[in-house]
Amino acid sequence: MHGRPRKAPKPEDLAASTAKAEKLRILQSQFLLNHHQKIYTKEALELSSKLLEINPECYTAWNYRKLAVQHSLLESNLDPDSVNSILNQELRVVENALRQNFKSYGAWYHRKWVLNKGHSSTENELRLLDKLQNVDPRNFHAWNYRRFVAALLNRSDEDELNHTQDFIDKNFSNYSAWHNRSVLVSNLMKKKVQAFSRKDEVLIREYELVREAVFTDEDDQSGWFYHRWLLDQTVKAESPLLASSWPAHGSEITLSGDRYLDLGSSSPFNTHQFDSGSLPLILYFSQAVEGVNASTVTVSSGFNVNKDVIWKPILSNNSKTTQVWVGQLKFPELELDSLGAYTMEVTLGHSQGIISSSGFHYSHPSHFSFTVHVQPAKTEPVEGLGSEKISWRDENFHIYEPDSLESNSVLPLDHLSIKNEREPTDSSWQAKIIDEEISNFRELLDCKIGKLTLARLLTARDALMSSDKPVHSEEVLRLYSELMELDPPHSRFYKDEHSLVLLEKVIYGRESLLSYCFRYRNLTSSSSSNPICLRLNGLLLSRLGSFEKLLWVQMLDLSHNELQSIEGLEAMQLLSHLNLSKNKFGSFTSLEPLRHLKSMKVLDLSYNEIGSHSIDTTRYLCSSPLCHSVGSEWDGSETVTDGASLVSYWEAFFILRGLKLTQIDIAGNAIADEKFTAFLAKVLPALKWLDGVQLN
Repeated sequence: MHGRPRKAPKPEDLAASTAKAEKLRILQSQFLLNHHQKIYTKEALELSSKLLEINPECYTAWNYRKLAVQHSLLESNLDPDSVNSILNQELRVVENALRQNFKSYGAWYHRKWVLNKGHSSTENELRLLDKLQNVDPRNFHAWNYRRFVAALLNRSDEDELNHTQDFIDKNFSNYSAWHNRSVLVSNLMKKKVQAFSRKDEVLIREYELVREAVFTDEDDQSGWFYHRWLLDQTVKAESPLLASSWPAHGSEITLSGDRYLDLGSSSPFNTHQFDSGSLPLILYFSQAVEGVNASTVTVSSGFNVNKDVIWKPILSNNSKTTQVWVGQLKFPELELDSLGAYTMEVTLGHSQGIISSSGFHYSHPSHFSFTVHVQPAKTEPVEGLGSEKISWRDENFHIYEPDSLESNSVLPLDHLSIKNEREPTDSSWQAKIIDEEISNFRELLDCKIGKLTLARLLTARDALMSSDKPVHSEEVLRLYSELMELDPPHSRFYKDEHSLVLLEKVIYGRESLLSYCFRYRNLTSSSSSNPICLRLNGLLLSRLGSFEKLLWVQMLDLSHNELQSIEGLEAMQLLSHLNLSKNKFGSFTSLEPLRHLKSMKVLDLSYNEIGSHSIDTTRYLCSSPLCHSVGSEWDGSETVTDGASLVSYWEAFFILRGLKLTQIDIAGNAIADEKFTAFLAKVLPALKWLDGVQLN
């Protein structure tokens, strides 16, 4: 382990190992017999003790001993001394097991379980921990157990911090001690204990401490991890904030009925084509939150719509919290046949209820407003994007040039940020700390982690600035490019970070963003009926981000990149046209966010690697594997088309079946054979174009 090469066992060691394995098999056989027959005699318990001394990782044996203890404690004639004797015996069994393997999860969990019974003395626990931590000061099991014992003993965080500091002073290279320090410092700041009441003063002291460790041994990573935690504490707001919304504050939105789109002089940025007399209202928070509902978010206009808004979380995993919440604003049906304008007011944060995953309440009241213009429905449908084939060829896209009449055409690009009424604005202390760290770490550019830390510091410094363009983006991009060459084994990580910075640079300012905005038009379509396409193709992106600035996008071209996942794309609820061709998607699992994009009409997945890999590694790369979130309702015997069983295509089925796609391209993938194309035609009943061919 830990990079040590394995050596071939000696004959005598091999013989001893064989004998031990045979003894273990006999013990396990006898133990399992006792367990199945619920035998809890003294002899049976001694046998389980012997088994755990040899193999402390036998979880079934630990669970058996829990059952045996509960069985013994149910006896009505037990006095307190007998109860203590039973539980103390369990502590001795754990101690013997820890001598064999002091990193045994089962042993530490069992010891916690015994102490939680409340009958055992905790006086010996710190002495035991001292012994174990002297053997291995970095044993995270022991540090975790120490936090548990310290809570039972009501030891102060200050005392525990001094204890942790002793270990750091002995050896800077102690990941567990630095982690324990981060837990204790967080608690002390939260409680505002004396000397920990001012966050800026605390962080300055901590930076000085970790800087000493980093400069003492720049190749040891334990101090660097603590420095990264400090940087996060410096720039991250504790309470969640509303980062952006759609519609944006101050914007004017034009609604037109499905297939009856006539923009006239309206801006394509601000026009939304709806299906059922409703408009999506998207809230994007800085942190994952829960509690968004009609009582915590007020929506008002000329007519009362607040009670009609049902807020739904856009979840990418099984968590109850999410950064993206969507409500549907419904308008009076009678108004859909005549011109109407509605000023919508949205307020949140004036009452508690919205809370982050870390337990902080939304405490900065926010307000934004926008105007909705409802256009009359036309008697004849306009032939547009819903009926014709979309071609992503370059000649069909023309750089967007807003005319003089479109004074508010790019309003969403300038007003994506939400102003919070009590949001702290003084970030001078944060900027001062980061500027000092940047100055210090420019001296450590000879080591890889020094370059990485400098890149993170420069990115954090840009985040604190309000200029139109990230000042340090070019330097950060250069640092990540150098790291890709210096450290090839981790090049994928550096590439992802490079992509996030590049994307932020591209879309940060209006002028830069407009250079990537194009009108789609070809010989058969009217230019006024088409939305703006954001073309981020050919940038060699391997990861996506900055979604809070992209909520307005309806047409997106991400072709010719190096994407393996579209995690986070579920925030772009208006997205109806998406080009993901010529990337590196290896399976439908990596496309799981598509399930949440109910406005999707056109999807290009051509020339990826879907079906090329026998093992779907995306399950381990993505934070929310498809198999963990959906599939419980699947009938494995169900067949959707001749010869195409869901057994073969269940991932594609669960991602695509809820979408109303009219066009999909899948050619160039290993999975794209006749059976799969027949499967798509069956699963997508609204489909009109498949791989460029019009369906009957």
